[in-house]
Amino acid sequence: MSDRLQQMERWLNSLGYHNYTLTSASEDASFRSYQRLQQGTNSWVVMDAPPDKEPCDCFIEIANKLGQAGLSAPKVINQNLELGFLLLTDLGSTPYLSVLNADSKKALYSDALAALLRMQVNVTSLNLAKYNRALLSREMDLFHDWFLTELLGIRLNVSQQKQWVSIQQALILNALEQPQLFVHRDYHSRNLMKIDTGNPGIIDFQDAVSGPITYDLVSMLRDCYIDWPIDEVELLALEYYRAAKAAKLLDVGPQQFLRWFNLMGVQRHLKAVGIFSRLNIRDGKSGYLNDIPRTLNYLCQVSELEPDMTGLSNLIVELNLSERIKAMIE
Repeated sequence: MSDRLQQMERWLNSLGYHNYTLTSASEDASFRSYQRLQQGTNSWVVMDAPPDKEPCDCFIEIANKLGQAGLSAPKVINQNLELGFLLLTDLGSTPYLSVLNADSKKALYSDALAALLRMQVNVTSLNLAKYNRALLSREMDLFHDWFLTELLGIRLNVSQQKQWVSIQQALILNALEQPQLFVHRDYHSRNLMKIDTGNPGIIDFQDAVSGPITYDLVSMLRDCYIDWPIDEVELLALEYYRAAKAAKLLDVGPQQFLRWFNLMGVQRHLKAVGIFSRLNIRDGKSGYLNDIPRTLNYLCQVSELEPDMTGLSNLIVELNLSERIKAMIE
């Protein structure tokens, strides 16, 4: 038994929990992990967030904000910030990813879109960090540093580097010109839980920021873990657009909105490919490599659709990125 697990059990015992079982609930792409605490027919989730790596303060603050807005987020029942443990209500073990299919997607996405709109309308972002130029740029650097350089061993030449800088600048301008509001930042099928009442349950929100209106929408509809035909994604995006416009969250035409949506997806997917590469190299989590081809395919699709991304389309082809990553994971 690890030291952390022993500490957790001592803490739970001190709270009066006895004769329980602990089983792994999930791990995420950070230093956090989760245990499901079962005692008879009751269950809770214990979050293990080493305080030197993953402070709990932001999680608690955002959980309270989401709950006050009527959204289904875990409630904090007890906490030990010094040790980095939170005892949470249990939203079950059915992520959207495990139940999304052609028959269920209409109802599931309808609930998720409604929850997203409620979150954007009712959850303030005033005291959150801003998705500013520096943060957007750092995230895209993950693609350059971890995917191109570390994973594939690619060094851009002077012309390619100039293209890369131009791509980054176009994506930064696109993000900053959008309405800025509450952004969950990982609103996708692994962090949306299928629950019976108040669907969906929303988890993994501690990195929320104030940022572009399309960010969470593209996270959900161009999900790194599941994909749908491009025309179906566009229809769902426009369904959200009409609702957001009626709620006075934005005031642009549908084509401008779709441009925002497409380019925001490029920024996010560049970041995601970089993170998946880093998880493999730095953290030994090789399973995330399997999510790179799907995410890279989004970059191919959109870079061919959007004139501003011609440079990215050229880089993907010139560097043979799709074939290189496929060969690596086969």
